[in-house]
Amino acid sequence: MKTCEIAGSDIGEAISAQPEAANEALSPGEQIRMIEYHFRRIMDVLGLDLSDDSLRDTPSRVAKMYVNETFSGLNPLNEPSMTLFENRYHYGEIILERNIPVYSCCEHHFVPIIGKAHVAYIAGEKIVGLSKLNRVVQYFSRRPQVQERLTQDIASYLQRKLCTNDVAVIIEAEHLCIASRGIRDQGSTTFTSSYHGVFAGERKNELLQLLKL
Repeated sequence: MKTCEIAGSDIGEAISAQPEAANEALSPGEQIRMIEYHFRRIMDVLGLDLSDDSLRDTPSRVAKMYVNETFSGLNPLNEPSMTLFENRYHYGEIILERNIPVYSCCEHHFVPIIGKAHVAYIAGEKIVGLSKLNRVVQYFSRRPQVQERLTQDIASYLQRKLCTNDVAVIIEAEHLCIASRGIRDQGSTTFTSSYHGVFAGERKNELLQLLKL
């Protein structure tokens, strides 16, 4: 699908949407075998009994989970296909999808980030299938992340794919690196936002009102 180069600082300041650390030299099968080997060593160092039938296959399970699920967003082959449709009804208002589940992983401690994302854009000549917004959030969530970058990643990607500056992304999430370790503060959440185009100006309040409905 054709993507757009959008002029102006809005898109220029956005960070790269492609993962920098993906090891393209290794196939998913090779990654699974290597992670399984090293995770087995970690469990051994911790003194776990790998002959226990409950633990015996844990290294394999963890390796498959990392490659195929938790960190599948590191593989560019898993990038969602953005299906666009002609905006035949000339709809030019806000399209907002609320409460998109976010399951990511804190890159500092490798524990979960759990929350929800709200994604909005202004329809132009094309509109996108709504499920693709969920898939974009999922794609960028499934890698080691910090919430600030995750928010910007999603907004930057949608600007390019939808050929518009008029994109907004808001994420509210709980970080288990805060809730389950360290300060162990349960119940606190973090908000991040990335407003662009009209959402950075005259239509920001309208969007925030829609989020209250």
